[in-house]
Amino acid sequence: MAGESTAPVFQERLTRWFAPDVLTTALPTLVLAAAAGAFGYGLAALVLAAAGVFMAAFFRNPTREIPAAAGAVVSPADGRVIAVGEVEGPDGEKALRVGIFLSVFNVHVNRAPVAGRVVSIERSGTKFLAAFNPDAETRNVQLAMGLELASGTRLTVTQITGLIARRIVCHAAVGDGLARGTRYGLIRFGSRTDVHLPLRAEVRVQEGQKVKGGRDVLAVLPGETT
Repeated sequence: MAGESTAPVFQERLTRWFAPDVLTTALPTLVLAAAAGAFGYGLAALVLAAAGVFMAAFFRNPTREIPAAAGAVVSPADGRVIAVGEVEGPDGEKALRVGIFLSVFNVHVNRAPVAGRVVSIERSGTKFLAAFNPDAETRNVQLAMGLELASGTRLTVTQITGLIARRIVCHAAVGDGLARGTRYGLIRFGSRTDVHLPLRAEVRVQEGQKVKGGRDVLAVLPGETT
């Protein structure tokens, strides 16, 4: 089946300057800070204010200019590239993997790496290992979203929890059509996001490189028209 052309268009929910989670985390903490200050608990107010500002920064949701080049695969997350290379999936099929580590200081909103139709959403894993631990790729709680381009080419973007991250948010559903760079979810407090690409993909990043979600190109898929 074709990808984005026949799929219902996904409507972004993460469109404001901050993800909605800021209302249940940062805002109450800042209110407590103000109350502590009003009652003369200066140190407590300072600690609470710092925590509130940190949480607000964690849920920031900046706008990005998305590359329009045909075949471009953009980064699904802000962070540092920690893995680039060929891997073998559970079914024995090989793919190119680009793994991105998100520290607690990075933006944690996830973006669609390509324009395509969601063909699968699979949850797996039971552990909460540090996201930079190689075993986290297969053992941590995670959500893998399969995307199909209009040409029929498929790839997978996987949200992986970390040592602190305990919740994965994915607003997309099977059948949705996502534009390249669409904000479809997030992971709370430190995590990892991997993209598995066809072997013919031309990777444009290297380990240790810092990338911005939706803005930087991870790879190019030759022959793609979108």
